[in-house]
Amino acid sequence: MTNEAIAKFVENGHLIKTNIKIDFKQRSSLVGMFLKQNDYDELKSKNFWRIVTDPKNIEAWKKSKDMNLAKLFNGMEITKLSEVKEKNH
Repeated sequence: MTNEAIAKFVENGHLIKTNIKIDFKQRSSLVGMFLKQNDYDELKSKNFWRIVTDPKNIEAWKKSKDMNLAKLFNGMEITKLSEVKEKNH
């Protein structure tokens, strides 16, 4: 996906708020949260995205804001983004 398409999706209320299902060209889908840090605009311009993956890491990040829990992903490898609906327990 292009950086514009990804930015439009995540900046429309999903950035650092919502878990997103991320589908890739050559790897399994995963659930993650896109982060906006000091380098967000620079990374976005290069179509790189800082994402915390795995529900345990997302919960830990919400508490600690530990950037070691995030990974960088190339937007060109992403094929589809969709909001994860919260399950009622």
